[in-house]
Amino acid sequence: MSDDLLLSLLWAIPLGGCLFVLLIPKTMVAAIRGFALGVTVLTSLLTLVAFSTYTSGENTPMARTLRDRAAANPIISGLEAPGQASLSGQPTASQPASADGDLVVRNAWIPAFNIQYYLGLDGISLSLILLAGLVNSLACLASFSIEKNVKGYFSLFLLLTSSMMGVFLALDMFLFYVFFEVMLLPMYFLIAIWGGENREYAAIKFLLYTLFGSVFILVAILILFFSTGDAPSTLNGVPYTAHSFDAVKVAQAASETSYYGVATQRVVFLLFLIGFLVKLPSFPFHTWLPDAHVQAPTPISMILAGVLLKIGGYGLIRLAWPLAPAGAYDWAPYVAGLGVFSIIYGALAAMAQTDFKKLVAYSSVSHMGYVTLGMAAMNLVDDPRYYAYGVNGAMFMMLAHGITSTGMFFLVGVIYERAHTRDLNKFGGLWNVMPMYGAVSFLLFFGSMGLPGLCGFIAEVFVVLAAFKYSPILGVLAAAAVILTAGYILWTLQRIFLGKLPGQAADDHGHGHGHGDESTHAVEHAHGHHDVDLSKLPDLTGREILISIPLVVLTVIMGVAPQLILSWMSPSVDQMVNAVAKGEARVTPKPVIFAQPAIKATLAEPAAAAR
Repeated sequence: MSDDLLLSLLWAIPLGGCLFVLLIPKTMVAAIRGFALGVTVLTSLLTLVAFSTYTSGENTPMARTLRDRAAANPIISGLEAPGQASLSGQPTASQPASADGDLVVRNAWIPAFNIQYYLGLDGISLSLILLAGLVNSLACLASFSIEKNVKGYFSLFLLLTSSMMGVFLALDMFLFYVFFEVMLLPMYFLIAIWGGENREYAAIKFLLYTLFGSVFILVAILILFFSTGDAPSTLNGVPYTAHSFDAVKVAQAASETSYYGVATQRVVFLLFLIGFLVKLPSFPFHTWLPDAHVQAPTPISMILAGVLLKIGGYGLIRLAWPLAPAGAYDWAPYVAGLGVFSIIYGALAAMAQTDFKKLVAYSSVSHMGYVTLGMAAMNLVDDPRYYAYGVNGAMFMMLAHGITSTGMFFLVGVIYERAHTRDLNKFGGLWNVMPMYGAVSFLLFFGSMGLPGLCGFIAEVFVVLAAFKYSPILGVLAAAAVILTAGYILWTLQRIFLGKLPGQAADDHGHGHGHGDESTHAVEHAHGHHDVDLSKLPDLTGREILISIPLVVLTVIMGVAPQLILSWMSPSVDQMVNAVAKGEARVTPKPVIFAQPAIKATLAEPAAAAR
């Protein structure tokens, strides 16, 4: 299979599956479920093929930068005459010159505006499509409990899968934006139709917030495209005149030329930052997340936490920092402070929750703060090695949180289906009733807590190390927040699994059911909840165990052998760090709040030491 076909199939197969599901009679529920699962599993297997192509072979793509591989794939123009100039004033190629197996596909799409069908993979995007493939497959299997309008649900589910894959693959900013916007439609309907009691409110809030962020992203893209430049510049020996949506090319111009001045980069970075922080989400753009999670069906919460939030982090590392490195440096101290605040705020908010699902939602806000902090801890004074630690930590946190949060939301859904409540005060003593459920819960929650030997620990160590080198104050605050994380996670596990069952505890004090706190009964009545005999709750079923196994295994493997991921992910991170550092070296920095005030010229050297 050619790599051009492989990259296209990663988003086209789920899209084709979405259309095919619409042709299956709605009464054939088992066929719809089986077909959708087959499509998601096939897509996941293709991500493994992409991984094999990226890491193996004589001329492995991992050994070459994404920029070099993109240069070997000039635009194939079928709509322009040979040598005809594009908007950039540069001639376009009329014949393909693609090197097979380089995991880049590049063709003209709308030549009049230099818009390309341009896909590519490096260690950064590859790690996230692997995560997306796994989470989508597990969420599809978890969706077998959906009974309402199964045909419509799985059609939208596959459309969502297609758009998410496209976002991680796209290297043309216009194409990226198209996939980003298409993603909103299925998620809106999946929450609004299959969600909880307040699903319409949560779905509209999700849509409005994300559209709000999209506007900032679009404006930033247009500024880069239409910029007339602050200084005449050449790129690869050719005058650079912008008018390009090529993210790789624009990033090269930002790091190697003075075309995009400091003022322009400050504006572009701030626009990208706001747009992607809404998606991440970070304080103060986070309020849509708890509502969306609480109202979304369990499989959609799994995707929302496991994949969709990572699109915000991916946008920061793919677009915001590389396309505006000078602006990133100027704004970095404020962004780093915001990241630490989100870590602490999310942990405190989680600690205050009694709704199990809302607690996990706020924990996501806290953990995504580590992503923001890792990206913003721009230690560029001595050498970019420490900054590379932070970005590697941010990437590893996205993967680790993708695994643990997917599992945590799945576990919330399991208990809700049985007990019909998410009120943590209604539980207790479930360890003796559901031991398998308890074992999986403890492992995944400890992984989220950052216990040594599990996946979250590696990410937090990398980010805290970079943050401390950047600013001891921020580093200490980020490290201290681990105590808050441990607090709400241990308290949650204690309330659910330890102690006695609620009925037993009441009997021991001479009270039976019906003698409880009035506020508790009021909440229970308002939500339509009724007492459930927790002693009769069944443990995990075979299907639920099958969903849990890969999450448990990855939580452990990523903690004890992180080099299995870092060995092929870090080179791309280091290349990004090196490019950003080169862009910074061209600017005379001003004193900032937390970081040191001067950048050495040696920053153009690679950050290979981070590996």
